[in-house]
Amino acid sequence: MRAALLTGYRAPLEIGVRPDPTPPPGGVVLRVLACGICRSDWHVWTGADPVRLPQIPGHEYCGEVVAVGQGVSQWKLGDRVIAPFILACGHCPACSSGRQTICPDQALPGFTQDGAYAELVAVPFADTNLTALPPWMEPALAAAMGCRVTTAWHALTGRAAIAPGEWLAVFGAGGVGLSVTMLGKALGAKVVVVDVIQEKLDYAMRLGAEAGVNAASTDAAAAVRDLTGGGADVAIEALGIEETTVSALKSLGKMGRMVQVGMPTGAHATMPIPMDAVYSGQLAVFGTRGMPAWRYPSLLSLLEASQLDLSPLISRRVRLSDASAELSAFDGPTPPGVAVITDFLS
Repeated sequence: MRAALLTGYRAPLEIGVRPDPTPPPGGVVLRVLACGICRSDWHVWTGADPVRLPQIPGHEYCGEVVAVGQGVSQWKLGDRVIAPFILACGHCPACSSGRQTICPDQALPGFTQDGAYAELVAVPFADTNLTALPPWMEPALAAAMGCRVTTAWHALTGRAAIAPGEWLAVFGAGGVGLSVTMLGKALGAKVVVVDVIQEKLDYAMRLGAEAGVNAASTDAAAAVRDLTGGGADVAIEALGIEETTVSALKSLGKMGRMVQVGMPTGAHATMPIPMDAVYSGQLAVFGTRGMPAWRYPSLLSLLEASQLDLSPLISRRVRLSDASAELSAFDGPTPPGVAVITDFLS
């Protein structure tokens, strides 16, 4: 198969032929239809989230079943499926209680095993994790169902329990932030988006946000409190850095809820936060990572019933050979929307 291989941190990915994967017991092999290029992939590429090298990156994908391992009962050749980036075992106490994102035996394509910057990817624990790709959803958009959109959905509904009419502050207008914005609007929230790139704020406003705050030129937390009449009910931090985490907490009103979605790594793995604001505001702070596979039906039902168009998330359909340039672009300001690999042959 053709694949992009990470052989050294911050090195260009090596495009070449690699051995085809075989299905593990209980797993399948997918022909990759699309794979998103995510900021979490950039964390791997930089070494901030180190992995065993060499490694094929890519954790946000959808595909067609081309091989089925022993013990798989729910999937057959030709099925088109989506998968969460956390592949849970399905048998441990955490999985049995529905908390698949904390499964101690989880597999993570692109992190603990080869990922989907390739024509083929092996997916373990298929019966536990895979969901049928809806016929009305194109593969490029379905790839985002593996990470950005699902993470946003779980943050809003599984952690913060957002309610109609509440104010939602979104810190970071990348793929997760835009997903939170669109899903939040579909759930009846009023949305304020914070970023330092005006182009991204303008994009979020076109997607329905009530307001945009440019943190490069103003005190973002104060601006959110002013816009919302005292503070947001829910804040979503979607970058994983100290400045936005602190600002998200300070943007909340009394009894507000903040969800840390952005992955704190490197210099941001440990950060000081204003515990006085947590205490005096009686705030709730949640961490979140991915989404349990059993929650796909609720998300897909909302998308179908509301006819929410998530296609504005996808701004670039790129070739496998473009992946290195897309990863390095995360070092600086990136344009609105996300890049998805849809051409694995060039």
